[in-house]
Amino acid sequence: MSRLGLTLVLLIAGAFHAHADTLLMDAVSAAPPNSTDGIPRPGTGTSMSAVQAQFGEPDSRHDAVGTPPISRWVYPAYTVYFEHDRVIASVVHR
Repeated sequence: MSRLGLTLVLLIAGAFHAHADTLLMDAVSAAPPNSTDGIPRPGTGTSMSAVQAQFGEPDSRHDAVGTPPISRWVYPAYTVYFEHDRVIASVVHR
């Protein structure tokens, strides 16, 4: 293969390699620890042990049900839902 042919092949391969799609998504609000509603609570992905260390013992714990296992801890102002041992949501009580 000539140098020109090899150069063209490398340029074309580089062009395909450098191409990437950008996925734009709306932000997912996961109730960050310093939430905008003024009620600090655990964010998505936080482990059970980290929740207990930061927010203390919940008022009650409800055993996991279903597949995947979903459990919940109830605090005075909100409830934290876990899938396995990670927070999937924290919901403020009305």
